[in-house]
Amino acid sequence: MTHQAARESALTQAGFHLAAREFVSTWSGSTGRTFECKAMRWRMGEWLMTGMVDTVGLSRLWDERWPGCSKLPYELRGVQDRWVRFHTLPGSKRYPDTETEYEIVLARHNSVLAELVAGSALLMVTAGYSDRPEPEEPCRSPETVAVHPDGRYWTSVCMDDDPGFESYMHLYVSQTAWSVGCWDPLLRQVADDVIGNVLVADVGLRWLYHPYDGGMDVILPSMAERDALQHRHRDWLSAHPTGL
Repeated sequence: MTHQAARESALTQAGFHLAAREFVSTWSGSTGRTFECKAMRWRMGEWLMTGMVDTVGLSRLWDERWPGCSKLPYELRGVQDRWVRFHTLPGSKRYPDTETEYEIVLARHNSVLAELVAGSALLMVTAGYSDRPEPEEPCRSPETVAVHPDGRYWTSVCMDDDPGFESYMHLYVSQTAWSVGCWDPLLRQVADDVIGNVLVADVGLRWLYHPYDGGMDVILPSMAERDALQHRHRDWLSAHPTGL
């Protein structure tokens, strides 16, 4: 193993570990019995890899991968040399009105994610809000919890520190399996602006993905990779000179 490969492996291991196998079982409507464990999940005829996230290790890994970069999803575009924004509907239309338009939105999200995800697992981060630096449960909205029930509190970020107007975003993370379409319920809620400030990343934090109502911000490991992705989906780019 090369020095660089060893370093990459150590960084990834510093951030994540799979919990011990601890099985529970539940009934899931007409689909029959769903067997769950903290390391693997059986759903719809396939094993899905899941895992608990070492949040302290994740913060160290973030500082290593993205030094000086805000954890606020809407500020990720500050990494200008590796950032690209795609819109999710033709003509930069913001909100879908028909099922056909929802299909286009979800297809664009899944198309880009399919190019980014190299393995079978990724990190999903959702947000809650309060006027205090520590979350008070329940922190996230019921809609957010419904589509991301496994989220574990990771960290809090100040959004506004003006006296009397302090506000904080509280981030919840899980390591989860990914396949095309598996996060469509969450992405549909994002498209409708029911859920905001979602962040997706690979388990090594090599790329970052922020879906929002109207599009997606993608941060790639290098400028060359950004340029290649941008070229492949150039028809989805904004006509605005800033790329927004």
